[in-house]
Amino acid sequence: MDTIKKYFPNLTASQITRFEKLRALYIEWNAQINVISRKDIDELYVKHVLHSLGIAKVQAFNAKAKVLDIGTGGGFPGIPLAILYPEVDFYLVDSIGKKIKVVNEVVNALKLTNVKAAHLRAENVKGKFDFIVSRAVTNMDDFVKWTYNKVEKKQNHALKNGILYLKGGNLEEELQKFSKATIYNLSDYFVEGFFETKKVVHIPLKSN
Repeated sequence: MDTIKKYFPNLTASQITRFEKLRALYIEWNAQINVISRKDIDELYVKHVLHSLGIAKVQAFNAKAKVLDIGTGGGFPGIPLAILYPEVDFYLVDSIGKKIKVVNEVVNALKLTNVKAAHLRAENVKGKFDFIVSRAVTNMDDFVKWTYNKVEKKQNHALKNGILYLKGGNLEEELQKFSKATIYNLSDYFVEGFFETKKVVHIPLKSN
């Protein structure tokens, strides 16, 4: 938790309390429904919470923005971002129902009123969003197809509306057909070794 406060020193007391509660909640629910690898639960704050918040270093969300988290798993990156941005609406979806059960339990325990979660395939999501976030759920080609017709036309941020995707490793080949993609190295923001190969990929998308 100290790591989170180091990189986000302006957190309110309410935000700090919610972040602090995450560890106990995920230990409890992970014992019942495995959403985080057993070896990672001890490094929850770096490998899951801070990793999710890497998106915020690339683009801060404005109040009233709408963000879709596709393939949220146990709630990453959506839940940490929702704690950081209480005035932003987050919609977290996953095709695996038991994972959404964990998300809903965590959201309810934290009293996060800006989060809705649904057991839903990405293709079936209705509505328009400023940004679509995710954490390496599939290759970029398929992911972009899933986002078809889900991007809000009106721009309200420094970055153009579209995808903010957490990904690791060499992305050159995967992003060849996405000429407008921009890669942000999380090692530019966080010094922990875990982030050496971690990136946020921004791809602007046109509203259909």
